[in-house]
Amino acid sequence: MSAELSFFDLFLQASLLVKAVMLTLLGFSIACWTMIFQRKKALKDAQNQLQNFEDKFWSGADLSKLYTEISARAHIYGIESLFVAGFKEFARIRKSNLNSPQAIVDGTHRAMRVALSREVDDLETHLPFMATVGSISPYIGLFGTVWGIMNSFIALGAQEQATLAQVAPGIAEALIATAMGLFAAIPAVMAYNRFTHQVEKLENSYGNFMEEFSSILHRQSAGGQQG
Repeated sequence: MSAELSFFDLFLQASLLVKAVMLTLLGFSIACWTMIFQRKKALKDAQNQLQNFEDKFWSGADLSKLYTEISARAHIYGIESLFVAGFKEFARIRKSNLNSPQAIVDGTHRAMRVALSREVDDLETHLPFMATVGSISPYIGLFGTVWGIMNSFIALGAQEQATLAQVAPGIAEALIATAMGLFAAIPAVMAYNRFTHQVEKLENSYGNFMEEFSSILHRQSAGGQQG
């Protein structure tokens, strides 16, 4: 491809609308890659925290001491927030002299369910934007392509003798818009699918912990009531 048909020159020669389409898609791509790296780190941290917490929790650690240790931290997130919410509600109900094991389990389960919903919302941050970019970017690029080709043929129609050399630059600059649309959409869709799967796995792990922790609290309540 000659220097006259380089990517930068084609961009400069494109119409104002096609330039706007390209810049919009470039902005989408930059924003998506920024969010991809941010989500990748956040989900990896959540997975590592889940593993570390479960190792400590199932090692037989004292729940009261574990609660005191975690609640003293400035930032609580992930599975630790579920544990803190559940144990805090458990302690509050026990202090109210409500010794019904079922009431304790229902209360702690509701508290952990609220915490779970909040954590899943945090894990899904930016995922809707990735899904939107993956869905609309090809169409935005296609719109720029159609507009550019339409202008090229209109200009070509005004020429007495039409040649491929006359129409090629216009078509090439228009097709770049489609390429940029795919360049923005493909990573967004792949990242969205991967991160959604990871969030679902974390949510399932959190849900399993909720059920197991509720059973532990139920047994403690029943044992205390019998004692």
